[in-house]
Amino acid sequence: MVSAGPALVNPAPPPRVEGGSGRSIDRPPVKGNLVKKLFLAAATFLATLAPLGAAQAQAAAGTPETLVRQISTEVLDAVKADKAIQGGDTGKILALVDTKVMPSVNFEVATRSAVGPKWREASPEQRTRLQTEFKTLLVRLYSGALTQIRDQTVEITRTQPVANSSQVVVQSEVRGKGEPIKLDYRLDKFNDAWKIIDVNVGGIWLVQSYRSQFAQVLGGTGGIDALITRLVDQNKSAGGKS
Repeated sequence: MVSAGPALVNPAPPPRVEGGSGRSIDRPPVKGNLVKKLFLAAATFLATLAPLGAAQAQAAAGTPETLVRQISTEVLDAVKADKAIQGGDTGKILALVDTKVMPSVNFEVATRSAVGPKWREASPEQRTRLQTEFKTLLVRLYSGALTQIRDQTVEITRTQPVANSSQVVVQSEVRGKGEPIKLDYRLDKFNDAWKIIDVNVGGIWLVQSYRSQFAQVLGGTGGIDALITRLVDQNKSAGGKS
């Protein structure tokens, strides 16, 4: 039986060079005001996991900034109008993500990036479980931030290609009361449609930031199964508090 081990925590800034084993899993020493900003911006990202209609699907086949702008605007409007989400209804937020198709996000690529080289050793069943639990971890971690969305808007500021790849980064700002929050999306094209594979919230790439945390678990004797067990236990614990 695999030991549950210490809980995974909020993302810490990723290393400048990818592929490191990472340090021990500790909560980053950030101030409360910054945490609030990060959660708010991350909630905006998680809102884009909602299902897309025909208009958004058409946007996905266009430019990456068009996709980000359309998703952000439409989903933010929906969240603002949903009293249950504003009231912190975690079950409804999870249902919104879990029961719908997510054409705006390639979660397999996001999970594979977070797991790192060990992904190649995972069976198809293990990969499915990793994707499911990782998605639940992210949604539960930031679902409470959706209650803070009120009058925010998202403005696209710049789009730039990622060197030596087919990826692009769409830079944006979440604007409302107070100073803007930087929110960047990393996208890649799959079957002629742009998909989100990571998001940078205030300088922190959320998916990459988990790579070092996951490496600590994967470096032990339990391997992939240990990571799945850790994620399951973390999500069950969070679910019991919601």
